[in-house]
Amino acid sequence: MDRTRLLVKRLLACTSEEDWFEFKDSWYDAVGIGEYISSMSNAAAMCGKEYAYIIWGVDNETHMLTNTSFNYHKDVKGEPLEHFLARQIVPDINFQFEESSIDGKRIVVLTIPAARTVPTAFGGNRFIRIGSSKVNLNKYPERESKLFDILRNGLPTVENVESDIQDLTFRKLFLYYEDKGIVLNKNTFKKNLRLLTKEGKYNLLAQLLSDNSQIPVRVSIFQGRDKASPLYSVREFGNSCILISLDKVLEYGDVINIMQADETDRVVERKEVPLFNQGAFREAIVNAFVHNLWIDHNAPMVTVYSDRIEILSRGTLAPNQTLDGFYLGESVPVNRSLSDIFLQLHISERSGRGVPVITQIYGKEAFEFRENSIVVTIPFEKITLNVGDKLTDRQKVGDKVGDKVGDKVGDKLTDRQNLNPTRRLILKEMRNNPNITQPQLIEIVGIGKTAIQNNISYLRENGYIERVGSNKKGYWKVNV
Repeated sequence: MDRTRLLVKRLLACTSEEDWFEFKDSWYDAVGIGEYISSMSNAAAMCGKEYAYIIWGVDNETHMLTNTSFNYHKDVKGEPLEHFLARQIVPDINFQFEESSIDGKRIVVLTIPAARTVPTAFGGNRFIRIGSSKVNLNKYPERESKLFDILRNGLPTVENVESDIQDLTFRKLFLYYEDKGIVLNKNTFKKNLRLLTKEGKYNLLAQLLSDNSQIPVRVSIFQGRDKASPLYSVREFGNSCILISLDKVLEYGDVINIMQADETDRVVERKEVPLFNQGAFREAIVNAFVHNLWIDHNAPMVTVYSDRIEILSRGTLAPNQTLDGFYLGESVPVNRSLSDIFLQLHISERSGRGVPVITQIYGKEAFEFRENSIVVTIPFEKITLNVGDKLTDRQKVGDKVGDKVGDKVGDKLTDRQNLNPTRRLILKEMRNNPNITQPQLIEIVGIGKTAIQNNISYLRENGYIERVGSNKKGYWKVNV
């Protein structure tokens, strides 16, 4: 199949038109085509696309092939259409018409390069797409300003957007790298991690990795199946280095993931089944953090209902990503520098296995693509037992598993909540890093050596923690 037909097949698979492509049947209006070229060239630049497309031979509503009669060789007052358009389009963007067929139906594709250095104009006017309409750009000054900014500096990214906060510190970042066995150079880490704009200011990536990012990451638990049900709790894990926030959210997932006793066909040992697949949950959380549209200063959102977990990341697919490529695991980072850091720290890998892992377990329906976000749904697994001739939910001898998630989480957290803040902090740091040393705890907690030793002794004597292995080569196991 040639390139043109592959392109059309891909666009036909989209659920709706976007600003950078348009379907037509056999519509012909020479001036209108010129205005569309201007509007879609500018829209492609704003969407981060290399090209925009007009496809003749497709019904706009049904996306069915129509066998177009559109003739791009037709003259306009004695002048060939292509020459008529090229003469009035400034700057010259080398648009191209191509003809092909799909399933015996004739199609014509107009490929329109995105604007590069200045907006594309037709007949002395610059146009832009708003929804399915083309409008004069000068009537929308904010969009015009945004377009010029993108043409000058590129699409906003965590690297080129300046941080609102410039007095940033990075103690937690250094400790995190140290725990991973990597030493950051205090003189070069800003450059190596790309934490500065071209002007030498801290960028948004620096803010995200700083000790106080001021961007909250929240996990909300509802007792029912929607947000109209009572809210059990809201835990906030943000406003810190997002690497720490990520670890805390993953840790909280361990707390929520209640083990269920399955005695179906029990012979000797009963089987324990988790409420949800921990591997899929981890991949969804890591993907949400690394691909989130952080430039809006909004973090991913985790919501727990009685029957599922929803993990929402802001934004949509990367500009050069396709839906087919997304499901196949073709990795196209939204935040390249952040993705490189996750890769360096072995938090994620560039094999693109995250999405295939989730779809293998829960299917493609686990993903929902909304207008400005992507949501991954991790359903809870309900254990069932045969009771007589009836297949009954195991939790009917009390209540459904999901309906009691809030209570179960609360039970697991009760012991830690009864501890004083210092001991809770020590537990948290040991859970984040089982190999943590006493000198590191002294630095993080901010108390002396004797106080650290006394608190560790209390936690060991009361069963909160235990030391596995020797003092030098062992690690801390947290029991709550």
